[in-house]
Amino acid sequence: MNLLRALATVSSMTLLSRILGFVRDMVIARVFGAGLLTDAFFVAFKIPNLLRRLFAEGAFSQAFVPVLAEYKNRRGDADTRALVAHVASALTVVLILVSAVGMLAAPAIVHLTAPGFAAEPAKLALTIDLLRIVFPYILFISLVALAGAILNTYNRFGVPALTPVFLNVCFIVFGLWLAPYFEPPVKALAWAVFCGGVAQLAFQLPFLARLGLMPRFRLDFNDEGMWRILRLMGPAAFGVSIAQVSLLINVVFASFLVTGSVSWLYYADRLMEFPSGLLGAALGTILLPSLAREHAVAAAEGYRRLLDWGLRLTFLLAVPAAVALALLAVPLVATLFMYGEFSAHDVLMTRQAVMAYSVGLVGLILVKILAPGFYARQDIRTPVKFALITLLATQLMNLAFVFPLAHAGLALAIGLGGCLNAALLYRGLRRARIYRPEPGWGAFGARLALALAGMAAALWWCTGTAQWWLDADPGARVLRLAGLVALGGGVYFALLALLGFRPRDFALRAST
Repeated sequence: MNLLRALATVSSMTLLSRILGFVRDMVIARVFGAGLLTDAFFVAFKIPNLLRRLFAEGAFSQAFVPVLAEYKNRRGDADTRALVAHVASALTVVLILVSAVGMLAAPAIVHLTAPGFAAEPAKLALTIDLLRIVFPYILFISLVALAGAILNTYNRFGVPALTPVFLNVCFIVFGLWLAPYFEPPVKALAWAVFCGGVAQLAFQLPFLARLGLMPRFRLDFNDEGMWRILRLMGPAAFGVSIAQVSLLINVVFASFLVTGSVSWLYYADRLMEFPSGLLGAALGTILLPSLAREHAVAAAEGYRRLLDWGLRLTFLLAVPAAVALALLAVPLVATLFMYGEFSAHDVLMTRQAVMAYSVGLVGLILVKILAPGFYARQDIRTPVKFALITLLATQLMNLAFVFPLAHAGLALAIGLGGCLNAALLYRGLRRARIYRPEPGWGAFGARLALALAGMAAALWWCTGTAQWWLDADPGARVLRLAGLVALGGGVYFALLALLGFRPRDFALRAST
């Protein structure tokens, strides 16, 4: 399997999803702005989203994919199908119970996660109503993650990467055309989440059937593989929850700040997630099953090469993305979101959070590359230890930064925490002799710095003033932003080519 081609496939599907995600956010910004309604929805949506990352894409995937890869490579088809059926059945039962409890306990959950809302009874009541609608999303999206993990292990990367498109389409349809039929209209967004979860699961099931891996309901509590996954999920859930608790604590802090703070952080996070998902999530998606296969066949040299390849691609693409995000913060926010109820003040407030996030973007992406180096070896405890240290450091930075920098201080703490986590993971891989850098990193870094300096200079010279972006009409903003993106990318990759970089240098094949 050509990993560069697989990365291109996943990234292209992710790009489509991210573009629709921005359209979705433009619709939300235009129709609802940044205020009481959006603060309530974003808090309600964040809670099942946190559980999704914890149970589905986080702890579950980290525990399930290495064991599934081992079964696929060593046990044969019959045992693999049995494992999938037993895990899917147990997961479904647990998630139905979690969804039911979450809907019943919605008032307590909102009081716990957004205590500042208690001062505004209308906002509090609306958030509780929205949470009850969106909570079943955790059931659907966790089963989507199960199906995606199976498809990725069998090298069907494109299907899981395309799946999030359906959620964004639901958001756009409900926000643009169905919102007037709800009271208040923001409830349309909550029902979009519910319907999006159903649509994503329905899309993936036929592809599982083609592989002969459509799960049947078969509970077997004596399945050895399922218990191994559960044992791995314990520390994995703790580790993932540490990162997500950090984000949730940010919402708690932001709920005490001025109205709009939660929304400004949300829109900034959406911009930060674009390069993070396009590169970090895509690379992590490919690396975890690939590394698990190399570990299953005891190919230590191939394991190290995969990690080195992932790190070089990360620096090649993530560093310019971070610099561009900081330099183009106002153009991006104004062009994508400044419509309808989203004001110039909202642009400037969101810009602060975007610039703060950009400081730690590379670290946040590196975590998604380095952590699979442990997960694929079924070592969950080491990343958990590092995540706990990161959580403590992040909260200390929150306390230090929130008073002078308000909501931007919360974003800065998250970014710097990501850098700390990446540094700890890298040191852990080196100390355990799991990873050893391939030759040529010095020359690679020097050429990268020259190309980066040229790109930054071009963008800084041509971006213009913030006031121009606030005053310009939408069409002019779109055209100028497109020109800046083309200019920055053109200068960067042209300089890389002049300095000797070639796409074939990053081609790598992995076992299937």
